[in-house]
Amino acid sequence: MNKKKWILPILLPIQLLLIQQANHFNQWIETYYSQGLYLKISSFLRILLGWIPFSVGDIIITLLIIRLLTFIIKKVSKKKINPIETIRKTLSIASLIYLFFHLLWGLNYYRQPLHVVLGINNKYTTEKLERVTLQLVKKSNEIHRKIVSNDTLIVNVPYDTPTIFKKTSNAYTGLSKLFPDLEYRNRSIKTTLFSKLQLYLGFSGYLNPFTNEAQVNSYILPYKMPTTSCHEEAHQLGFAKENEANFIGVMACMNSNDFYFQYSGTTFALRHCLHELYRKDYEKYSCILEKVNSGILKNYKETSKFWKAYDNPFEPYMKRFYGGFLKVNNQSQGIKSYSYVVALIVNYFDQ
Repeated sequence: MNKKKWILPILLPIQLLLIQQANHFNQWIETYYSQGLYLKISSFLRILLGWIPFSVGDIIITLLIIRLLTFIIKKVSKKKINPIETIRKTLSIASLIYLFFHLLWGLNYYRQPLHVVLGINNKYTTEKLERVTLQLVKKSNEIHRKIVSNDTLIVNVPYDTPTIFKKTSNAYTGLSKLFPDLEYRNRSIKTTLFSKLQLYLGFSGYLNPFTNEAQVNSYILPYKMPTTSCHEEAHQLGFAKENEANFIGVMACMNSNDFYFQYSGTTFALRHCLHELYRKDYEKYSCILEKVNSGILKNYKETSKFWKAYDNPFEPYMKRFYGGFLKVNNQSQGIKSYSYVVALIVNYFDQ
């Protein structure tokens, strides 16, 4: 037996043990990886692939799936399956994927929490939530009135997808005036080739950790496109956790000089706060909801109706799988961690 062939399989459990300890080295990862090595890797990949109009990562994934299916069919048809060799090759591939996932992006899951970096609390009271929600209602209503002539009208973003992608750079320019570390250069954001499939799986976009391309679902509602695009670009900046990327995406949109971006970001934040207030104090939630322009509520209903049209039996299983993925990668609340953006929103705006 060639022992060298088993180096990669043996490295897999070693990597798993090392990653389990990564949470004890948040400061080290923040300083030397997230604010050091990763920024160089990310910038290089965005410069290398950002100019290509289609998703290179999606092409690679498609080719790998075809190669895997061809390999399986070939082996099964010829009945030449060597169990030991199959296990070795499978573990070797898994070991390489695991290594490059963390080297190219995944270690960002273990950096310092964003509330620590910003110097804000990660806990809040219902009174504080109510106060910030009222602020967001006022701000959302003001922006809504600047866009449409009547409080009852829905907002339709008049931009096509490439224009929205270009405008994200301006949004991050505004945000970098508040947080210089969040400057975004070398844009690499594209629509995913799997947009239709993602609709049925319930996803608006994703970041390819191996090519550092921000992928956005081309079918989502235009008024949701700005926050989704800025969210995926936040992942590119090294903020892997969903709640943190949500907060940065919201802040980028709100600091844009474009009213449609401001509307997308502000109403996103408002919806999350309203949802939390509904859970904590229904009476206060009902009272505040009456103050929201009916046109904004129509946008919310439009979004719910849009996603409901793609409900299917497989979506819950995919969400459960993704929730497990988040838990493995240092997000103990799993897919529910999306809602924890409220803690960042409330504490940032309250102070």
